[in-house]
Amino acid sequence: MPTRTVDVAILGAGTAGLNARRAAESAGADAVMIDPGPYGTTCARVGCMPSKLLIAPAEAVHKAQMGEVFGFEATVKVDGRRVMERVRRERDRFVGFVQGSIDGHLAAGRLIPGRAHFLDPNTLQAGDTRVHARAFVLATGSSPWTPPPFRGLSAARMLDNESLFNLDTLPASVLVVGPGVIGLELGQALHRLGVRVTIVGVGGLIGPFQDPKMRAAAAEIFKAELDLHIDYQLQSVTEGDDGVHISFTGDDGEPRNEVYERVLVAAGRRPNTVGIGLGRLDLGLEEGKPIAFDSHTMQVGDSHLFIAGDANNERPLLHEAADEGRIAGGNAATWPKVGAFPRRTALGVVFTDPQMGVVGDSWRIFNCKAHRVGQVRYEDQGRARVMAENKGIVRLYGHAERGSLDGAELLGPAVEHTSHLLAWSVQQRLTVNQILDMPFYHPTVEEGIRTALQDLRDKLRISAPTGGRCDEFEPGA
Repeated sequence: MPTRTVDVAILGAGTAGLNARRAAESAGADAVMIDPGPYGTTCARVGCMPSKLLIAPAEAVHKAQMGEVFGFEATVKVDGRRVMERVRRERDRFVGFVQGSIDGHLAAGRLIPGRAHFLDPNTLQAGDTRVHARAFVLATGSSPWTPPPFRGLSAARMLDNESLFNLDTLPASVLVVGPGVIGLELGQALHRLGVRVTIVGVGGLIGPFQDPKMRAAAAEIFKAELDLHIDYQLQSVTEGDDGVHISFTGDDGEPRNEVYERVLVAAGRRPNTVGIGLGRLDLGLEEGKPIAFDSHTMQVGDSHLFIAGDANNERPLLHEAADEGRIAGGNAATWPKVGAFPRRTALGVVFTDPQMGVVGDSWRIFNCKAHRVGQVRYEDQGRARVMAENKGIVRLYGHAERGSLDGAELLGPAVEHTSHLLAWSVQQRLTVNQILDMPFYHPTVEEGIRTALQDLRDKLRISAPTGGRCDEFEPGA
């Protein structure tokens, strides 16, 4: 049996794994990646890029159908086969860029194809090869999770964010299970492309929002366009020759009995940590369970195991996976000496219409004693009304003592851009006054952010909550 001895073994060759290998080698270590494929990174193959390729034509169709608002008429006919042909073609192009580097790693022996599992704390079995290493990076990514009631559906009826993009054409109808980031993006896109769509979820969750006032605003806006139920009650799921039969009670309390050609499960993803022998590491780790780690070193305890990317389920985003891979690979190379590295300000963007964004610290850690909220609604915001995109709300969270901007949740036009501006401000630790000293051009959507900042500045001048009980940061607010 072939045997390989290296300084660092990396399980996974996605965004986190590729960056971990580069960082380990830059630190002078001999590193090897192990991955069974398919290659191409989650983002390029089944994530951020193909989803945007589906959203782009949906946005174009929607804009054309808004002609009456601006004084013109347009007729749009969607060809589902041509839409999906472009999605697959451009997706394969993005994957090809990554595949080129993968081919180079395979040829140079930097990548072992195969599924790895631990035999003991310092040994992996990777296909036909046994790999010995003194430190390991777990960068195995994640996979779609299916709620139990839908697990019996056949592959012919079931879709997830990986299989959707391989369709030859658009389905006639889809039930989307999960109104989170993936479900809302894909569900709205399919709806605008002419697919009959219903989106269902539980617990009132919607998109990435944690602030109850943001969830309420998002639900109102998206329900105006979509058949959306964020707290439905499922009665039954059965599969027939004509599709998937669903019986449920909607948010309005009305019973529904529907048949859908396909079910798109978008109920979240789970780290790929099952079947790799984590229990053999003598670290008390269990297969499929969350792994505690230091987010500034990526180290699990004080061990020789580091975890990066979607496998740790902390910030499942491409730019975070790249950062985590660099930290994990560099520290694995120098273990047992490791360094703690600062993390970028949290930033998430959802490409729905209106777009959603979250910036900085989580709403869950804010409290009435230390924080205040500034807000703006887009109904009367100048540039938003000009574009007929005047829907949404922004809530900014500031620290009462420091006068700083600590976080934000955004729903509105051009949030992909305004979220960046706020994230940069948070990372620079700017005060609200310092941000307001920056230039704001007229008329732009950024002026809406200025209005929210001005509101927050006024609230920060108040030393204590007014109007009696503060409920801004209460779970049921």
